[in-house]
Amino acid sequence: MKKTVSTIEVRKQLGEILDRVALRHDQFIIERKGKPLAALVPIEKIEQLERAARSFLLALVERQRGSLTQAEADELADAAKHETRRNAR
Repeated sequence: MKKTVSTIEVRKQLGEILDRVALRHDQFIIERKGKPLAALVPIEKIEQLERAARSFLLALVERQRGSLTQAEADELADAAKHETRRNAR
């Protein structure tokens, strides 16, 4: 379950929110003045995103083996990271 909470709520209920993230795998978007600032998600979700980004990058590199400069490889890695995060939402 994904829920939006204010920074004030987080300060007041941090222990409870962390328990919900760790034990129930709830996800929280933390807002200040109605604007999203950060997210609290289970660590497994972050690890999943990182694995997906690495897999995506490796597939791209395999397709273009030998024809990439370091700058191009870095750009692909950055694009893969952002694409993976966008798809996870």
